[in-house]
Amino acid sequence: MVGLHEIRRPAQCSAGRVGALLLGCLVLGACLGTFAKYLDHRQGALPALLQQVDQGLDLHNFLGGFGPWLFLALCIALYSAAPWYGAANAFAFFAGMVSAYYLYGYFAAGFFPKTYAMLWVALTAVSPVLAWLCWYAKGSGPLALVLSAGIVGVFLDITFSWGLFYLSLRSWLDALLLLLTILVLGQRGRELAGMLVGGAVFAVLLDLLLPVSLW
Repeated sequence: MVGLHEIRRPAQCSAGRVGALLLGCLVLGACLGTFAKYLDHRQGALPALLQQVDQGLDLHNFLGGFGPWLFLALCIALYSAAPWYGAANAFAFFAGMVSAYYLYGYFAAGFFPKTYAMLWVALTAVSPVLAWLCWYAKGSGPLALVLSAGIVGVFLDITFSWGLFYLSLRSWLDALLLLLTILVLGQRGRELAGMLVGGAVFAVLLDLLLPVSLW
């Protein structure tokens, strides 16, 4: 922990505020997880306006991926008062979302993809550590820049697929998430350039090192 206060200084919150934020993140995750699975399950029977939005944006497939949930958890972590609060809040968010999504799928849709569900459970389990690290990405100094580059690299890998002679955008919604990620990280000037270059390098390494494509 020595020196971490120089990157970003934590703040304290009252017990009541901590509890309210934890509950809020849990409820938010549960509501969004239920909504995402509802869209996926009821595509042909959605209200007219929601069906048009879903068809126009391919919203149910977008919400079935990792990008939007990682971005929301990132925002929860970054805007928490301290890294330990960010860790707890992100875990509550993922716990609510994953539980609601797969409980709805199992009981309402009669469908439970065990392998994919276990992947989300594993992500939920490690989310406190990842959120704790992400909190420092909004600080200053070399470590914050490295963490920011790693986060951008993940979202670059989510947004684009590439090979030796091609580069393909997966979704305009993913591209919007990438832009929003860069904005919320708040780097400026040379730090912004370094974050983008480092993110590109990290994305390539991530693509090479992962045994399977997660996105």
